Amino acid sequence: MSFDVVIPTVGRPSLARLLQALGAQHIGAPPAHVIVVDDSRGRERSALASLLADQSGEWPAGLEVVVAPGSGPAAARNAGWRASDAEWVVFLDDDVIPTAGWCRALARDLRDLPPQVAGSQGRISVPLPSDRRPTDWERNVAGLERALWATADMAYRRSVLAALGGFDERFPRAYREDCDLGLRVTSLRLRIVPGERVVLHPPGSASFWTSVRLQRGNADDALMRRLHGRRWRKLGGVPRGRFGRHLLCTAGLAGAVSSAISARPRQAALAGLVPALLIGELTRERISPGPRDRGEVARMIVTSAVLPFAAVAHRLRGELRWRTAWLRERAGRRMPSRRPEAVLFDRDGTLIRDVPYNGDPALVAPMPGAREALDALRSAGVPVAVISNQSGVARGVISEEQVHAVNRRVDALLGPFGVWLHCPHGPGEGCECRKPAPGLVLRAAEELGVDVSHCAVVGDIGADVNAALAAGARGVLVPTLATRLEEVAAAAESAPDILTAVGLLLGARR
Repeated sequence: MSFDVVIPTVGRPSLARLLQALGAQHIGAPPAHVIVVDDSRGRERSALASLLADQSGEWPAGLEVVVAPGSGPAAARNAGWRASDAEWVVFLDDDVIPTAGWCRALARDLRDLPPQVAGSQGRISVPLPSDRRPTDWERNVAGLERALWATADMAYRRSVLAALGGFDERFPRAYREDCDLGLRVTSLRLRIVPGERVVLHPPGSASFWTSVRLQRGNADDALMRRLHGRRWRKLGGVPRGRFGRHLLCTAGLAGAVSSAISARPRQAALAGLVPALLIGELTRERISPGPRDRGEVARMIVTSAVLPFAAVAHRLRGELRWRTAWLRERAGRRMPSRRPEAVLFDRDGTLIRDVPYNGDPALVAPMPGAREALDALRSAGVPVAVISNQSGVARGVISEEQVHAVNRRVDALLGPFGVWLHCPHGPGEGCECRKPAPGLVLRAAEELGVDVSHCAVVGDIGADVNAALAAGARGVLVPTLATRLEEVAAAAESAPDILTAVGLLLGARR
């Protein structure tokens, strides 16, 4: 069992404290590598480089720095785990402090976990002041102690990250990208188990308007609802919050303003009672458990008057963005983009009937319309290739020679094909070629001499389409009885059969 530690950072001073804590861990089961992912830009990047150079003697052994595109924590974490080749990847936020013995406890947490366990979550302890009540910000940070799948300390099998494509980079902020990944992992009937290791997460300080800026996360809630349905909060253990009341508050203010403009003072006064009462309730809820110092009370009064409207504005922005994206997806099914320069096909269930772990060429039977579809592409001068998962090799059910024998039979019935590629690995081996990982798509495009963005992939399950998307290609789903309903719903482009799918591709305007 091996593990690497990945730490995304924008160069906050707390990173030095974290690296020192890791460097001070007693020898037991240290990580092979500590990968610091630099997600900063400009001056911040220079500051981070200086910090690492000045304190190099105190850092843990095996420290590496990977530069991320500066587009948020999801992309930074992806850059980190892709730079790792360990069995497990452990994500730490740059503002936590591993307690003494954390590395040894982590090794115990990960040791001998069964294959159906995809992740191990560390315990987060938020030290609150003992001499006064916690502030609103401190209580907010303390919520991490109860959060599911928080990447402040979360270990995932690298093979699972590779199979799922890692974190969804459409989430530009923290908090929802970890919940999204947890929901995708558990939807595959894999488990994420609690560990015994502990990190401290000091609350730090917050500016006057931090609570208002945090409302930008409501835009990400719109994407979560789009991806996981109305029950995503319950499934992910996320509290419901006050958004319903924020919406009512905003509607009340809009009604009051409308009535005032229409010279209806009584209706305006009645409508104005709604936001006044709700803002008053919110202010009391935030002040009551906190300290009574003048600065904190003033902050709660002012920000509570703004917070509901900021939350609603960001949520509407998110709904508009993802609703527009959904409409574009729908339109894309009717109005495809440019004709592809190469088409890559899944084998079993797409070109030939799916016989599980088939090693017998005599059992090869083409899918209806497969020959006509391939001939149409060849006549149009579009190269074709086959990319196929063949985990039966790793399972010992079939041999490489049997895979090649079946391929030769397919080639005799439906060929010729420009490239034949297959992945012989099992689902838990963490390779880059097993779909939905993009490896086969990228290799096929390279061997055909075609830009992968000008390729299309045709397959019968979500892994085929997701491999295309991960590589930057176009994916078309041709569902069969083996295709899950959620895969059909998620596909941006689909066709009832392979001949229609190819007609869709060839009918595209140049």
